[in-house]
Amino acid sequence: MTVLSREAAHGGRPNFYTTDETLRRILQHSLDGPFFGYADRQLTEFGAKCAGELDERARHTDRNGAPQLIRYDKYGEEVSEVWVNEGYRRTVDETYRTGIAAYVHKEIPELGRTGNYTYSFAQGYVLSQSEPGFYCPVTLTMATAYLLDHFADDELKRKFLPHVCSTGETELFEGATFLTERQGGSDVGANSLKAAEENGTWRLYGEKYFASNAGMAGVAMVLARMEGAPAGSKGLTLFAVPWRTEDGSLNGIRIRRLKDKLGVRAVPSGEVEFDGAEAFIVGDPKNGLKYMMEALNLSRISNAAASVGIMRRAFTEALDYTSRRQAFGSYLTDYPAVRDTLVKLTVKQEMETAALFDLIGLYDRVTAGQTTEAESILCRLLIAVMKKETAEQAVRFAHEAIELHGGNGYIEDFVTPRLLRDAQVLTVWEGTANILALELIRLVNKFSGHLLFIDHLEQRQAGLPAAARREIAKLCEKLERFADYGHDRQTVEAKKLMEDMAKCYESVVASEWAERFGGRYALMAELYMEEAFGQENSMKAAETFDRIIR
Repeated sequence: MTVLSREAAHGGRPNFYTTDETLRRILQHSLDGPFFGYADRQLTEFGAKCAGELDERARHTDRNGAPQLIRYDKYGEEVSEVWVNEGYRRTVDETYRTGIAAYVHKEIPELGRTGNYTYSFAQGYVLSQSEPGFYCPVTLTMATAYLLDHFADDELKRKFLPHVCSTGETELFEGATFLTERQGGSDVGANSLKAAEENGTWRLYGEKYFASNAGMAGVAMVLARMEGAPAGSKGLTLFAVPWRTEDGSLNGIRIRRLKDKLGVRAVPSGEVEFDGAEAFIVGDPKNGLKYMMEALNLSRISNAAASVGIMRRAFTEALDYTSRRQAFGSYLTDYPAVRDTLVKLTVKQEMETAALFDLIGLYDRVTAGQTTEAESILCRLLIAVMKKETAEQAVRFAHEAIELHGGNGYIEDFVTPRLLRDAQVLTVWEGTANILALELIRLVNKFSGHLLFIDHLEQRQAGLPAAARREIAKLCEKLERFADYGHDRQTVEAKKLMEDMAKCYESVVASEWAERFGGRYALMAELYMEEAFGQENSMKAAETFDRIIR
C-alpha cells in the first residue's frame, strides 16, 4: 500500500517503514526468515521513531539548533569543541544503538550472527526520510568501521573498532573520513597534509578543508603524505587519528571554523588543522588512497540510500497534502494532472529503490568475498551509475513536492524546503556527476566495464517487453562506440550515457518485480518503461491512480 493516513498511523503520523510496501518486500526477499523477523520488528520501531521524535528533532536542529563551534573555554584555552543540541544527542544515541553502523561487523545478540549491508542501508533509507543530515555522520562511521575492519592490524582494531561499533556497551566513537584539502578538492592526489615520524610516533601537520563530523568524531580516517613519499595519489597513506588523547585533551587538532552550509545543517562540517596530531598507520602505507576509495564506494551507496529516502518523503508529503487540499470545489487528487504527477513519482521512487537494493545485494556479496573480479568491477560501475541517478532524482522530487504544495511548499512550516536543501548536497557529496563520469570512463577503459554491464543486462532481460529490449540493444551499441572514443569525447558523452544505463538497469529490475509480485508492480513496471523510453500513453498514469496509489 502506498497511500499514507496520518490519522490512522502511529501517533497520528505515518510509520516510515510499515507504510512502505516495497521496502518490506525487499527485505523479505533478501533476508532469511529469522533475520527478516528481527529486521521487521526493529524497523517497525525505528520507522515510528523516525516519523515522530527524530523528525521533530531534525526540524529543530535545522531551524534553531545547528551545531556551534566553541573555540575557547572560559580561561581562554583552546578546546575546539562542537556544541550540538540535546535532541540531536538523543538521536545519535538512539540511532547507533540500533546497530546501523555496527552489525555488519559484529553479532546481533538476538540472532547470534552478524548482519549485512542490506539491513544497514534499509535503516539508513528510513532514517533519511527524517534526518538525511545525520545520516552523513552515520555513513562516516560505517566507512571508518569498514576501513578498520578490512585493513587495520589487530592492535589497531582492538584500539578503535569496539568503540566505532558500539551499540551502548562501551563509549561510542563516531567516525569521519577526511580527504578534502583547499588545493585538492576532488583531485585527492594534490593533497599535502604532512605525516612525520617523531620518536617512533607518527604525527600530522597541515589542514583538511571540508571535514564533516568535525568535533563529534572520536576517530577520523585521514589521508596524509609521509616525508619522502612520491607526489600524486600513490604517495598518500591512510591514518587513524583519535580526536582526543587518552587523558581527554585535544590530540593536536583544532577546528578553524564550521561551514555555513545550504542544507544538512545537522552535521558539523569544518576546516580542521593538525598540529602534531598522533596518528596510526592503517594497512600498507602505499595503499592509502586505494583503501579510501573502497570506503568511498560504501559512502556512495549511503548517498543513494539517502537520496531515495528523500524521494520517498517528498512523495509522501506531496500525496498527503494533495489528498487534504481542496481547490475549485475538489480535492487536488481528483485532478488528472496531479494524479499523473503522483503516479509517475511513486513509480520512479519505488522502482529506483528496488534497483538500488538489487545493487546492495551484489555489494553484500562483494564485501563478503563471494564474487569474482568481474562482479566486483560491475558493482563499482553500478554504484557510480546509481549514485548519480538517485542524487539528481532527489532534487527533482523535492522540487515536485514544493510545486504540488504551491506557496505552502516554500514555507518553513512544511518539511519541503528542508528536503530541497538537503537533497542538493547529495549531487556533490561522494563525487559530482563529472567525477562519477570519470569513474565510468576508467572502468570502461581499464576493465572493459561496459562489456560486463552489457552482459549483465542481457542475462536478465528475458522478461522485458520487446520495446524495452530494443532500448537495451541501442544502449549496448552506444556503450561499444563510447569505448572507442577518445578521452575528451568520453568526458562529454559519459553523463548522458549514465542516465540511459540507469533507465535500462532499473527497467530490468522492474520487470523482475512484475514477474515476482504481479499486481501493482506489473503495472508500475509497464508505466516505468513507457515513461523511461518515451512511449507513454498521455492519460495512462492518471487513469491508473487508484490501482497504483490506494
